[in-house]
Amino acid sequence: MLWSLLKILAFVLGVTALTYGAMELSQLSGEVMITFAGLEMRLGPLEVAFALLGLVALVWLLFKFVGLLVAFVKFLTGDETAVSRYFTRNRVERGYAALSEGMLAVASGEGHLALTKAARAEKLLGKPELTTLLIAQAAEVAGDGKKAEEAYKQLLEDDRTRFVGIRGLMRQRLDRGDTETALKLAEKAFALKPRHVETQDILLKLQAESGDWKGARETLAAKAKTGTLPRDVHRRRDAVLALSEAKDLISEDSSIEVQEAAIVANKQSPDLIPAAVLAARSYIAKDNGKNAARVLTKAWSAKPHPDLAAAFAEIVPDETPSARLKRFKALTKINPNDPETRMLLAELNIAAEDFPEARRALGDLIETDPTVRVLTLMAAIEKGSGATEQVVRGWLTKALVAPRGPQWVCDKCQHVHAEWGPVCGSCGSFDTLSWRQPTQTGRAMPKGSEMLPLIVGQDPEAEAKQAQPETVDAEVVVSEDEK
Repeated sequence: MLWSLLKILAFVLGVTALTYGAMELSQLSGEVMITFAGLEMRLGPLEVAFALLGLVALVWLLFKFVGLLVAFVKFLTGDETAVSRYFTRNRVERGYAALSEGMLAVASGEGHLALTKAARAEKLLGKPELTTLLIAQAAEVAGDGKKAEEAYKQLLEDDRTRFVGIRGLMRQRLDRGDTETALKLAEKAFALKPRHVETQDILLKLQAESGDWKGARETLAAKAKTGTLPRDVHRRRDAVLALSEAKDLISEDSSIEVQEAAIVANKQSPDLIPAAVLAARSYIAKDNGKNAARVLTKAWSAKPHPDLAAAFAEIVPDETPSARLKRFKALTKINPNDPETRMLLAELNIAAEDFPEARRALGDLIETDPTVRVLTLMAAIEKGSGATEQVVRGWLTKALVAPRGPQWVCDKCQHVHAEWGPVCGSCGSFDTLSWRQPTQTGRAMPKGSEMLPLIVGQDPEAEAKQAQPETVDAEVVVSEDEK
């Protein structure tokens, strides 16, 4: 509406200016005398202006005539489309001008203007492979999703634009949250252009979110083949997908093939903690404690983690505290200054009722890294050493407000997870969870890192309860120690 008003205003101003100029020229004195072949003409200022305009028009017509003559000659010499091209040349130029103006309007966010220019370009050019795409993009900018969808569907009819149409429909479904349809469209787009990086990333993300680990591994392999993914990153992410695939299968079946899949995932990325735990439990299921210990020891040397210690305890579940303390030296001698190693050693000594040694194992963690687990261990040590109930409860009170310590944190959105997963439950990012101290205090408690997670030989019911994240309870800790 505003654009139309501006055009009308410009027209009125132009006519006014021309009228005013003509009046001024008619009032000027003087004349121009032209003599040609004995013919003499006297022209006033206004007549001179009109004569100049006529001369310009005559020259323009002359050029047009020459162009038509050249086209006619080409037609006579065998170029059958020369004359038709001559008459449509101006139309094509105006069409491309409208197309370029429409593209600029899309880039500047003027959706309705872009739609107008796209319609004009479509009328002048007759090239739907160009103008339909512009219409779709202009409709998206203007917020007309239905028109954009219709335009993208039209692009599917041409082999040259089918990929663009599928990609546009896929992005629309993603914006609407229809991931199921978006996944199918992404698979079709990937089949058309397997080297397209954006399509690879979207397909991989959707496959991981839907639990299609086998398909995700194939997509990841294609991504590595195109050279868009470093080898080390591909190896780790393939291990993550293999691990996820094995975990899903193990939940339904524990066949030898599934156990081997878990072991393969660990071999691909030995520092991947969940893969090491799953591989160790696969060895344990085959009564191969030696290989299970080797896998866990190697993973512990890369990154000590309570889940690794819990799996190491499962190798010999019914041993005495003193025997367990001796066997665990395979872990505690590795990275002895790591907080996780020191807490593990303190727990082992608490179970063996060697409370002075447990206190020495903690060292200065109480001052340098006073987490929930450290302070809870200190309460258990004080209780075992014969301290008063008031002292024990004092440590437990501190533990209630202390930081949780390292947890599974998404490197992208910083969301804290109770347990590891291949996909962040908050932002949906793939392979972004790392075991570290969260930037913000979170209340999620990782499995396997509760107070005394592996020392006090628990019965199956207690283990089932421990699998659920829970807060520290003073009475639970005291009664556990008394056992």
